Amino acid sequence: MIKFNLRGNTSSGGKALIRLGILATIIAIITTSISLYFYHASGDIYIDRSRPGFLPEKHENSQMDENLTYRFSEDGSISAKDLEEYLQNIKPVINNINDVKKPFAKDSLSDQSLGIAK
Repeated sequence: MIKFNLRGNTSSGGKALIRLGILATIIAIITTSISLYFYHASGDIYIDRSRPGFLPEKHENSQMDENLTYRFSEDGSISAKDLEEYLQNIKPVINNINDVKKPFAKDSLSDQSLGIAK
């Protein structure tokens, strides 16, 4: 049978290993806390769709695609006219995106700024 003696007979190598483990744990806690602070402060927390509060509702998944005019042919051929029409149709959307001052701010992802009607 194996006996463990936990009183005072720990070698210097064992003590160093314990110190190393405690130090590594403290460093991990500190760096995780700092990274979570920056994650929240930068606004990236608001674009995390994996959080339960940000998952789309079932009725949101069945929205109609209003951009049917932007579809290219399925056979893969695209003419210069098709490309020019697409670029003209997408230009207002690109301008709207470029007008956003703080893209990762909470207000940038509000229903109003995304054009979602309630």
